[in-house]
Amino acid sequence: MPELPEMEALRRALREPVRAFPIARAGPAHIATLKTYDPPLAALDGRRFAGVERRGKRLFFPTDDGELVLVVHLMTAGRLRWLRPGEDGPKTPALRVLFEGGAQLVLTEAGAKKRAGVWLLEPEAAEAEVAHLGPDALAVARDQLAELLKADSRRLHPLLRDQRRLAGIGRAWSNEILHAARLSPFALSTQIGDDEVDRLYTAIQNELRRGLELRERGASDKKTYRIHDRLGQPCHLCGAPIARVDFEEHTIYYCPACQTGGRVLKDRRLSRLLR
Repeated sequence: MPELPEMEALRRALREPVRAFPIARAGPAHIATLKTYDPPLAALDGRRFAGVERRGKRLFFPTDDGELVLVVHLMTAGRLRWLRPGEDGPKTPALRVLFEGGAQLVLTEAGAKKRAGVWLLEPEAAEAEVAHLGPDALAVARDQLAELLKADSRRLHPLLRDQRRLAGIGRAWSNEILHAARLSPFALSTQIGDDEVDRLYTAIQNELRRGLELRERGASDKKTYRIHDRLGQPCHLCGAPIARVDFEEHTIYYCPACQTGGRVLKDRRLSRLLR
């Protein structure tokens, strides 16, 4: 589930390789992955990318002539890899961009559901594609965050994941951030005090930067996450077992001792949430 730390680490890793050589052939792409048809992917052939930019969880690959932008959103299961000349890769990726000299940029997606997306757009259309995004989570100021929290009375976990409010944070890093801030995932955004806003702001900055540093070093999920996907394991701060709340399409992990005053939140699939 690539989020801001993963996507920023990927951007930094790709920015020099993708601009080194002209594109020999763009495509093919899976029919469910390519979201646009005009201009066609072949319009990239012979051009160079100027580098890589990031908008929340999306990557932008602008051409150096300023005419086109390849936009990539990996969603939950998409993965983007740089293959050196001669390096083995998938036979039928969701997207392949072949560069002169033989290097490739390939997008793969596990599972039957093809949710990752690729768009080839003119620059204005590319910016319009992400116009709904809120401020980048690593760039948001403390007072700006406070205003965002006051403007929308919602549980903290879904609010942090709402890309229209704050761009870049998803399920895993919401778990990590709220644990570091010692806040319940179900605390209401309009009911937390100034000290709690301070803790949340500090946790956003520290946890995303920690994740970015680890991902740049190639750390695995196991070495990166301290709360997410660690059901029953001891909290690294207090030693209490990590608990979770399951929803249909995502799971919240938290430490009852650190975040909810010792209360175990009920599984939403089975009963109403304890408040």
